[in-house]
Amino acid sequence: MALFSRGSWPEARRIADILRAETVGGLLLLGATIVALAWANSPWEDFYQDLSALRVGPAQWHLNLTLSTWAADGLLAIFFFVAGLELKREFVAGDLRDPRRAALPVAAAVGGMIAPALIYVAAGGDPRGWAIPTATDIAFALAVLAVISTHLPAAMRTFLLTLAVVDDLLAILVIAVFYTSGLHLLPLLGAALGVAVFGLLVQRGRAHWWLLVPLAVLTWALTHASGVHATVAGVALAFTVPVNRPGGITPAERFEHIWRPVSAGFAVPVFAFFASGVTIGGSAGTVTVAVVLALVLGKPIGITASTWLVQRFTRARLAEGLSWWDVLGLGLLGGIGFTVSLLISELAFGPGAALDDQAKLGVLSGSLLAALLATVVLRVRNRHYRRLCAAEQEDADADGVPDVYQREDD
Repeated sequence: MALFSRGSWPEARRIADILRAETVGGLLLLGATIVALAWANSPWEDFYQDLSALRVGPAQWHLNLTLSTWAADGLLAIFFFVAGLELKREFVAGDLRDPRRAALPVAAAVGGMIAPALIYVAAGGDPRGWAIPTATDIAFALAVLAVISTHLPAAMRTFLLTLAVVDDLLAILVIAVFYTSGLHLLPLLGAALGVAVFGLLVQRGRAHWWLLVPLAVLTWALTHASGVHATVAGVALAFTVPVNRPGGITPAERFEHIWRPVSAGFAVPVFAFFASGVTIGGSAGTVTVAVVLALVLGKPIGITASTWLVQRFTRARLAEGLSWWDVLGLGLLGGIGFTVSLLISELAFGPGAALDDQAKLGVLSGSLLAALLATVVLRVRNRHYRRLCAAEQEDADADGVPDVYQREDD
């Protein structure tokens, strides 16, 4: 079996639709980041900090939180809900239900987590922040591809998306295991019951918004009160949603259609606005350097080495038309860590702490440097990518299915 093979036409078409939505979200994310950085380094910095620290919510329910905390704990739960839907869809009903196809993105995600963590620690970063450079931001990576106008073939785009989705799952496991402040069993049991009832309702087709949305919010609030980071509730709820239903649109597809635009167009950009407003002058330190090295070196090393190991032990070959130069370019794109990296920085060091500012500056600088290096590597091959994309879009019999997918099916 070839590594980075195209997969089936329905899956390629579905992923193309997802990537278009994520590209728009990535551009909004980029815009929100620029606004936050400009504001935080302007004469009106105090107003930005006061806005981030503004508290809203019912104090009697322990939800009198700052706007920045609402963005991190609340809005990112929507982001992880969508990521959970996508992950379940990929492994239960998508091409990755085939273990041979799943091996590469899973191995690359694991390697892309281990190598950056080791480089971060070796570079002298504070051990509490080892997980900061381990995440890949698919929206930001796609925004970079849109800005530099690089045409990646379907197999590379599919790999990038599935890598990021698996990466998100590993990140939420890290958050749940390593960044849980202390467990409170009663709220945790209540949250588990909420997840179970939510799953029962969607499994039986009772997907009324006026029933599921309040239940999801209650489950989120109980998770928050339990000491487990509240975003875990998003993934847990997503995993209960059916992804298979013969002869119609599945609940997972319907929920994803509703919530992906909310996640990409609102939740993630708002979080980025509150999380990336770092005062640049004087924020740099050892943690900054460690994060930059981990993103720029660790990610491509981990992803490329893992891909080579999969190739070595399965005796698979890279798909026709692709080379190890392309794998390196994808590894550098994987170094664009943003949304989850900023979240883990706050969990590791506390929002607004000196080390948090150092880490966030490292995330921003490392992601920018990784994006620039990926641009150089991928632009060298862009003419070749254009030819591959043109071949993938050719439909001589005008039946709506590109000929290359029909030949592979035959």
